[in-house]
Amino acid sequence: MIRLNPEQLVFVTERHLATLTTLRPDGSPHVVPVAFTWDAEAGVARITTNRTSFKARNVNPLADGGAPRAALCQVAGGRWITLEGTIAVSTDEAEIADAVERYARRYRQLEPNPERVVLRVTVDKVMASTYMAS
Repeated sequence: MIRLNPEQLVFVTERHLATLTTLRPDGSPHVVPVAFTWDAEAGVARITTNRTSFKARNVNPLADGGAPRAALCQVAGGRWITLEGTIAVSTDEAEIADAVERYARRYRQLEPNPERVVLRVTVDKVMASTYMAS
């Protein structure tokens, strides 16, 4: 499991947006701005979205049966961090509620949405600006 160093941990808890890159069925990148939260205990980044969004629909097993991958990149001035890993869609009510609560702490309170799902990125690679590199 990935653990962020103290500088990285502070950066991913500040109020910033990131870009999420997933792959479309034709293999081309789909890059969109997102808000995300970091779960340090699980080594997981979570994005809430509608189940019908393109980013959620892009989360499909690879042709060889492997797990799809994604990258989250947060930039603020000269500081940046990219979190890469496998991505999955969760419809688990407890995980959705936890993600909404974490989102409210970092960004703002979300309105109820019965179509909400969580995109869970299990991070296995971190790249960062020099001063934050571990």
